[in-house]
This record gives sequence, C-alpha cells and structure tokens, in this order.
Amino acid sequence: MFNLILDRCCRVLEAAIAFCLALMVVLVFGNVFLRYAMNSGITLSEELSRWAFVWMTFLGAIVALKEHGHLGTDMLVSRLGPFGKKICLGASYVLMLFACWLLFRGAYEQAVINFDSTSAVMEASMSWVYLPGILFAVLGGLILAVELLRLLTGQIRDEDLVMIQESEEVPHGDSH
Repeated sequence: MFNLILDRCCRVLEAAIAFCLALMVVLVFGNVFLRYAMNSGITLSEELSRWAFVWMTFLGAIVALKEHGHLGTDMLVSRLGPFGKKICLGASYVLMLFACWLLFRGAYEQAVINFDSTSAVMEASMSWVYLPGILFAVLGGLILAVELLRLLTGQIRDEDLVMIQESEEVPHGDSH
C-alpha cells in the first residue's frame, strides 16, 4: 500500500520537476533573448529560475532516494557477508534518518525566521526557499524509515543489501 502511494507521489514529483525545468528554460532563454534582441528583460527571471532550481533539486533527490538512484561505492560493503551488509545498511539508514532530522530542523527554523522576509524582486516570502528542504526531510525520512523497517523485518533479499549504483552507465544489478 505504501509503495503504491509512494509511486504515485513520485509521479507527481516527476511532473513538478519537469515543470520546474521547463520554467527555468523558458525564463532564462527568454531573458537572454530579450536582453540581446530588445534591450530589455524579465525582471523576475533570475530569482524565479533560481527558486525553481532549488525545488527541482530537492524533489529530484526524493525520487532518486525512492529509486535507489544515488551514486555510491560498495568497495567495503561488497566484501562483507550478508550479516555485515545488513549491519552497514542499517547503520546507513540510521545515519540518513539523522541527516533528514537535521535538515528538517534547520530548514524549519530558517522558514520560520524568514517567513516575514520577502525576496528582492518577487516580494514573496523567503520561507518558500526552505520549504523544499522540509519536504525532502519529511518524505525522505518516511522512505528511509520504511526501508529500515523492511530491513529489520527481513523483507530485503540478500542480493539487494547493497543499495547503491556504482556507475551512472551500469544499472544496479546488471552484470555487464
């Protein structure tokens, strides 16, 4: 049930990522064109594209975390037996959950501090810059907690204990 909800949520996030990317392209290209062709520009282009990039980065990190798409190295872990791999995976989940907590706490505090501050051009609350950090910390923390629970209840197969991708060119589990 959780995986179905998470899959749907990730599809929505992927659409939001595509929207942010398209918005950035239109704003930056449009601004460059207007500056050189018409000696004018879109005032909010730089600020809005920067905000879209921040949102796109954090939303993409959520999708990558769900799909185990982050790069890593298994130089040490691959040499361990199943029990050692489980210990390392469990420790990494606990450390990542702690990092999510730190990110949540810091982003939340910054959002509260900057709630009444407005951006220079758009005059929108600066809390919007910190909201994707909060969103990543909550959703990423949920994903990690479910994965840790799966590990602790023995629902992860031994061949899936190394959950990193060694290279961008070779998908996890591919023997080429």
